[in-house]
Amino acid sequence: MKIGIIGDGAIARYVRSHLENTHVCIVRPHKIGGVEAKDTVLRISDASHIPDDTDLMIDCAGHAALAQHGPLILQRGISLVTVSVGALADAQLHQRLKAAARQGESQLHLASGAIGALDCLRAAKVGGLDTVTYLGRKPPQGWIGSPAETTLDLETLKIPRVHFDGNAREAAIAYPKNANVAAAVALAGVGFDQTQVRLIADPSIDANIHEISATGEFGSFTFRIEGKALPDNPKSSALAAMSVVAAIDRMQAAITS
Repeated sequence: MKIGIIGDGAIARYVRSHLENTHVCIVRPHKIGGVEAKDTVLRISDASHIPDDTDLMIDCAGHAALAQHGPLILQRGISLVTVSVGALADAQLHQRLKAAARQGESQLHLASGAIGALDCLRAAKVGGLDTVTYLGRKPPQGWIGSPAETTLDLETLKIPRVHFDGNAREAAIAYPKNANVAAAVALAGVGFDQTQVRLIADPSIDANIHEISATGEFGSFTFRIEGKALPDNPKSSALAAMSVVAAIDRMQAAITS
């Protein structure tokens, strides 16, 4: 497969380091110049310039990049893997991407990101789900640059504090860099409007903690994962980056799980 990447941040760099067949990157225009001679990856600023022989694109650049480049990529018949799952909380963008994929006979693959248990949640959805709750807990520095700063003093926080309590659609729109997990849970389960979300700044922890609780016809379960951030960006989950590589591995495997 010939694979391209949208973005040049921490997650994109991690994914590139684990792929041997990256041949194009979509980056911001001012970053196209100054490429080292040993780097043979083509750098472009628009999806219309993606080479025709590209098999798969990977979005590692956030909600705005998915909205900007995703529809054209899918319309061109190139499938796309994204970690920007929260962008689909925008109902209009969701429909644009779906229509583009149908037009191009391509697929938009949602990487599982920083959370597990989504296969279990999808299976439980078949029998019927009653409730799904997501709780996201991060150290205060993990919420810098988010709306949490308007309600909490993240620099001096001494005890855990809830700074968001609502549904997954509200969380994904308000926290585009922090609530992709909430969106992934919503899409796997009861949807954006029925998935309950609480976001917490907790000075007593040094990892990102995600918990899913669900009840339904199947019974009930609670899943918890304590994840580390990528070394060069405290806001980027290492597991989110790993989930992209795992998704590509599944696409290329003879037998998948």
